[in-house]
Amino acid sequence: MWNMFLLETLVSVLLGFALFSLIDAFGRKRKNREPPLIKGWIPYIGKALEFGRDPSRFLAALKKEYGDIFTVRIAGKYITFIMNPNLYPAVIKHGKQLDFHEFSDQVSPRTFGYPCIRSSKFPGLDDQIQRSYQLLKGENLNTLAQSMVENLELVLQQDHHTQGSQWRTDELYGFCCRVMFEATFMTLYGQPSQGSRHTHIAALTEKFKKFDAVLPLLIAGVPISLLGAAKAAREELKRFLLPQRLASMLAPSRFIQDRVNMFEQYHMLGDLDKAGHHFTILWASVGNTVPATFWAVYHLLMQPEALDAVREEIRCVLLPSQQEVGSNVVPILTRERMDRLLLLDSAVSESLRLSAASMNIRVAQEDFTLLLAPDLPVDLRQGDIVALYPQIMHMDPEIFEEPQSYRFDRFVEDGQQKRKFGKSDQKLTYCCMPFGSGSTKCPGRYLAMLEIKQFLCLILLCFEVELLDPQKQVGLDQSRAGLGILLPDTHVSFRYRCRPM
Repeated sequence: MWNMFLLETLVSVLLGFALFSLIDAFGRKRKNREPPLIKGWIPYIGKALEFGRDPSRFLAALKKEYGDIFTVRIAGKYITFIMNPNLYPAVIKHGKQLDFHEFSDQVSPRTFGYPCIRSSKFPGLDDQIQRSYQLLKGENLNTLAQSMVENLELVLQQDHHTQGSQWRTDELYGFCCRVMFEATFMTLYGQPSQGSRHTHIAALTEKFKKFDAVLPLLIAGVPISLLGAAKAAREELKRFLLPQRLASMLAPSRFIQDRVNMFEQYHMLGDLDKAGHHFTILWASVGNTVPATFWAVYHLLMQPEALDAVREEIRCVLLPSQQEVGSNVVPILTRERMDRLLLLDSAVSESLRLSAASMNIRVAQEDFTLLLAPDLPVDLRQGDIVALYPQIMHMDPEIFEEPQSYRFDRFVEDGQQKRKFGKSDQKLTYCCMPFGSGSTKCPGRYLAMLEIKQFLCLILLCFEVELLDPQKQVGLDQSRAGLGILLPDTHVSFRYRCRPM
């Protein structure tokens, strides 16, 4: 009986696969002026498995075979990849015909747990949300920067101050995560009504890490109910961000207070829905900033000459009268001073170049011809995805000499920031794209860069820091490829102590 059941099941699976294959055989065909079409042999899934294992290597191989433009079927979607960065501006400027919102309207609500806001239920809400991002610039950015450095100093002083010459050991990514998560949380959402720090922040950090670990699966469409403790972690994080909880916090940022007031205008938005929006901002604030901070520290620690040069620049620019950090001398971490740290900015940009693996996505709103160059028309179909994958550009030896190597001063030339790079004898409009592109560029990028630099300044001025095993090779974990900054693929141990005063 059992053998008969297995046989019937096997026959059903084979018949189903044969039916899918038959349908697929009469499915999409390449038309004139459309890019080369790579469908893969597995119906619907297409090339998803190969892409998921190592997107950069997979796309580089296809580029070598098919050229700068090709369409790949990945999990039922047809994605046209533009591999030549000289063609990026032609894609980015087509804001009307190539739109990001169709993709984000599907993914963000499902991932963070709130209803789609671009509907008649919430008239004008999306426009208000977009306007609120202006509060992450200008004078408001100065205020956020000052708050962030105060919170970083608080956390480092209370949790990581060492006595005398005593060394403390820790795991580098975990260290960066704990410090940056708490300091960023207090900068945005405020401090507790009693005491200077949130008592449950350590547990929240762990919940955040559990949720972040399954984010690629959520983006891919896997229901959160199938992902173990991830759903409980998301709900607990959202409960901590409920309106009544936020109302009890002291001195929240103007950015968050503006969003709180905005959501209160929409009675169709439940409290958990509002909390879902706040959770989205929390993830956006630390989900990529934490690994970016890790890589910025790690690369400097791996190159003593880079570490010494950056530390000396920080000391000269930020310390008054060339004094050492002490009980009565603190670094001047204003935004104006930070902008003068050219080597530090270059070091951070270089670590972002090496670790960023975001995929810039647009969805074709209609059948149309995308003119990538005067003699390069490409026909696209409504619903197709157009994607830029800047990591290929970041690793292009024609653009960056020895692209696999970390050069802390790569983005400095003749005492100024170097932003001009080229390919095929053409100056590139975009050469380093860790924060996206066009209208979908990360609105918090200025704050993120400031936070990373502030963290580095305090660590390098106030502590002696060493890797315990500087010969250990640390690679990139590809599981988050396409979503931003990649995590390290192994633990990195280090030790630190307060610098002598």
